[in-house]
Amino acid sequence: MPAKRVMPYSCGTFFITFTCYKWMPLIDKVDGYNIVYKWFDYLKSQGHFINAFVIMPNHVHAVISFIETGQSMNNIIGNGKRFMAYDIIKRLKENNESELLNLLSDAVETKRKANNKKHEVWELSFDWKHCSSDQFVQQKTDYIHINPCKGKWNICASPEQYKHSSAKYYLTGAQGFYEVDNVAEMTDKVFVLKEK
Repeated sequence: MPAKRVMPYSCGTFFITFTCYKWMPLIDKVDGYNIVYKWFDYLKSQGHFINAFVIMPNHVHAVISFIETGQSMNNIIGNGKRFMAYDIIKRLKENNESELLNLLSDAVETKRKANNKKHEVWELSFDWKHCSSDQFVQQKTDYIHINPCKGKWNICASPEQYKHSSAKYYLTGAQGFYEVDNVAEMTDKVFVLKEK
């Protein structure tokens, strides 16, 4: 699952966004928030750090600090999207969502079907931006946290009220539903950024 641009780095702190196919609210449809948390848990088990996030009904924004593992970050994120997609499809099947499953199946490009891909759960690419300054990190963290309170969503009145976000931690100092590592403390934990 390609990024719009290949990530030329082997470690560092990044703002990542990936979106459900055609912006459909698939995460919400299957109550799949815990599917994303499971991926976060996997990343943590590999030594990476989840710094900030919001899981919306149809997309995910996150600030993640990656350590050097020898695996490209494109592969790490692509594999994560693939395994989350399996779980989403499994739940759609359990819920007898035949029409939606057919739509996601029909969306798979012919060449990808030849590689045994059966459903298109996510948009093919994902966005990433290197967090190269404190100001940029703050801007992206604020953007992540305001997501549920604006636009068509208006899910909650204030960012810290939204359960599937790290806003509570950054705004009140108390960990929310899912524990994150403060991005300000990453300097000593994430090794010097290296280009491949």
